[in-house]
Amino acid sequence: MSLEPANPNSGCGCASQSPVASTQDNNSNSWNTRYFAAIAVLAALWWLAYSYILPASHWLVFGLFGLAQGSHAGASLEFFIYDTVKILLLLVALIYGIAWIRASLNVERVRDYLAGKHRGLGYFLGALFGSITPFCSCSSVPLFLGFTTARIPIGITMSFLITSPLINEIAVVLLWGLLGWKFTVMYVVVGMAAGIIGGFVMDNLKAGRWLQPFILETMENAPAHQYVNEAGKVQKLTIRQRHTFAYSETASIFKRVWKWVIIGVGIGAALHGFVPDNWFAENLGAGEWWTVPTAVFVAIPLYSNVTGIIPIMESLLVKGLPIGTTMAFCMSAVAASIPEVMLLRQIMTIKLQATFIAYLWVIFTLVGWLFNIVGPYII
Repeated sequence: MSLEPANPNSGCGCASQSPVASTQDNNSNSWNTRYFAAIAVLAALWWLAYSYILPASHWLVFGLFGLAQGSHAGASLEFFIYDTVKILLLLVALIYGIAWIRASLNVERVRDYLAGKHRGLGYFLGALFGSITPFCSCSSVPLFLGFTTARIPIGITMSFLITSPLINEIAVVLLWGLLGWKFTVMYVVVGMAAGIIGGFVMDNLKAGRWLQPFILETMENAPAHQYVNEAGKVQKLTIRQRHTFAYSETASIFKRVWKWVIIGVGIGAALHGFVPDNWFAENLGAGEWWTVPTAVFVAIPLYSNVTGIIPIMESLLVKGLPIGTTMAFCMSAVAASIPEVMLLRQIMTIKLQATFIAYLWVIFTLVGWLFNIVGPYII
């Protein structure tokens, strides 16, 4: 009696795997092992580079180039090198990581959950996540871009974008130590509220339609996290397929925005640290209604992070600037900047950028007016 290979179409469930399939599985396992080993090495190198950006920038500027410490030129050049390298590293890592996740998980299920009756929770979570990320206005852009291409609702991503530069744990500690717990709680609540309300406003305006065309195209071309193979079975994307998609998307976006990172940070470096606190105290300290919108208007183009603005906030209060005007000015200086606007120009159309800036101007003006009235009774 001869032995014949089992018929795969017969009722027997014990058919052996074909040699071709076995070879493919072995090759796939070998590639996956090499891939994760390479990712581990690259991740370690990335973290090492990210950790030493600041000391390396300091050594280059003041050691190798010999610029005087404390000079505006030295501080600006150090800031330019530091922020450019930091943002480019974040851009590559975050876009690749989020694209890989998009190809791996059912992002649509998360998006649909947040886009439905849980939208309010989504605004809160977006603002909360922004409050625990230690990013300035420019460094928040790569993560905002990743969330957007993952098709997270625009209102939730805007809640993150608004709140991220305003609040972080270092800022909370500094505020508490310099200005007390009441002012700290007030600042955090206002920052969170600005993000949550901003997300609600952007969603109701359907601001997602004002994203750049290539972003909308990227959102539409996202791969399904699973597919039906020739045998009619549902299979998830392989590790190699996920990497191919993530690498392609990272390369495409990086080519579009890298030069704008350099230009934007270059402008920000020239403005870095330029906050004329004496001028503000002398000209906007009388508390007239127009001083608040003027302070916000002047502050938005400036470039500072929240930890750098807090000592200036203390200085303005000591010099007699009203609390509401001080809060409006300092929040505006960290929430937006010319470099951020230049980076966002690659993601947003002019209409969406104008709406974003106008919202910040309105919300921080209202904050300033409110706390000029009630602030003296709270602090």
